[in-house]
Amino acid sequence: MVPYPAEPLTALAHGIGSQHDLPISPFYAFAGAFTALFVSFLALGLLWSTSRFRGDRSGIALPAALQRAADNPATRTGLRGLGLAAALLLLLYLLLGPDDPARNPAPGAVYVLFWVGLVPASLLLGPVWGLLNPLRTLHRLLARVLPRRSPQRAHRPLPARLGQWPAAAGLFAFTWLELAAPDPASTTTLLIALVTYATVQLLLAARFGESWFADGDAFEAYSALLARLAPLGRRSDGRLVLRNPFHGLDATPERPGLVATVCVLLGSTAYDGFSDNPSWINAIQTSPLGRTPTATLGLLGSVALVAALYCLCAAATRLVCGPHPGPLTAFAHSLVPIALGYLIAHYFSLLVVEGPRTVSMALGTDNAPEPVPPLGPGALAALQVIAVVTGHVLGVIAAHDRSVRLFPPARAVAGQLPLLALMITYTIGGLSLLLN
Repeated sequence: MVPYPAEPLTALAHGIGSQHDLPISPFYAFAGAFTALFVSFLALGLLWSTSRFRGDRSGIALPAALQRAADNPATRTGLRGLGLAAALLLLLYLLLGPDDPARNPAPGAVYVLFWVGLVPASLLLGPVWGLLNPLRTLHRLLARVLPRRSPQRAHRPLPARLGQWPAAAGLFAFTWLELAAPDPASTTTLLIALVTYATVQLLLAARFGESWFADGDAFEAYSALLARLAPLGRRSDGRLVLRNPFHGLDATPERPGLVATVCVLLGSTAYDGFSDNPSWINAIQTSPLGRTPTATLGLLGSVALVAALYCLCAAATRLVCGPHPGPLTAFAHSLVPIALGYLIAHYFSLLVVEGPRTVSMALGTDNAPEPVPPLGPGALAALQVIAVVTGHVLGVIAAHDRSVRLFPPARAVAGQLPLLALMITYTIGGLSLLLN
């Protein structure tokens, strides 16, 4: 979070910046958060006795003309061309531009416009990265120019047990790059990282086919996960619809690696907030291991802590409600709005301040005015607290609806007590990082 204009080098060298000591009373922030969680939990327990979300069976069909335009091959080709052109432009800036984030828009394009900008884009338009992904386009172009495979060397099907584990690993690698790597804003570092990632992805797509990108590409999985809360979506029959975001969230596939993917998002965002703490900065500077190994351990520890708390909660739910074939994945979708709340709280100001600066650099604008934060310190603090608390309340709602669907009425509410305890724990941690 960068609520006031900062040097690009300072903000981007940390990958994504953050701010503490916000001008809001911790007492009121925590009191409001706990009140919202308890009131929503009690209201749901009293008034919400049957499941109301219908997943991908819901939604109001949009006009057929709009769907034809969205699905038109020319539209798809145009979007793929746009994504490929943006990737080539980024490559040119990395190869030919100065190795200085204050004069080269490439680091800002990766860490701000792409990584952070993908959040509002996916929330408004759905899983957009699947349409823009330049790696998909390169894979299709390579498939046309390279010799066709023989039947004996046809694409292998993806193992079902793999699920979203590759995406979770890719997201962790990217967050390591921005938060723990020695020089994340260096053009050399970015060039090596992006070329390596693209090479691995294209080789795996050559092995498994284009279907690899849906779960194997970290950013497609990231975009698709956030798009579960988009008002635009598709029904199971393929129809483009306007829907209640809760229905889209309820349709999140319960697949291996889903928990890991969400925990990487939560844990890395938590570490990003904690890494500016003076005590942690001092620990990194004085650690005998060195900065990068210590930061890596801190990032791993944050993700592991988030995952351990969730696994403990799933085990407690199973004890209260009885056996369930998928206790971990059954409620993993309820963590998505929590992750979204953290992303908004931590990165909103970065996007609106550093985003325009990056665009100005890319356009070659000389003497561009310094970007001005759209919100003052008090309004920014309120937005961040509201985002965190709202994310948890939405998580409570999603978990309650799933609970009354899976368990008998007598156990459905009691089975949510571990989930409520988890939400409170995450809230305390999230607000503590914001308010410091």
